[in-house]
Amino acid sequence: MFARVVRYRMKPEAVERATAKLDAMKPQIMTLPGLIHFTNMMNEDGSGVVVSVVESQETSDANQDRVQALWANFADDLVEPPVAEGYDVLMNESN
Repeated sequence: MFARVVRYRMKPEAVERATAKLDAMKPQIMTLPGLIHFTNMMNEDGSGVVVSVVESQETSDANQDRVQALWANFADDLVEPPVAEGYDVLMNESN
């Protein structure tokens, strides 16, 4: 498994609007090939982190055009472009 961690920052006045957009985009996000788990967290100041776990780095890399298109929906809401990092998943458990 492979995880992408994306750090972003929304404009404070855009947080509510961005949250509504995210909710509307859920079907597009959850049907990304190989997606196992998706979590988006954001503070009241608009700073946030997305963690997506996918089958492999190859799958994650192949999804990049679609992911970029999804992020484009937030272009006017972001303070700066999001920053992504990738990691091999060593453990992915839940209770």
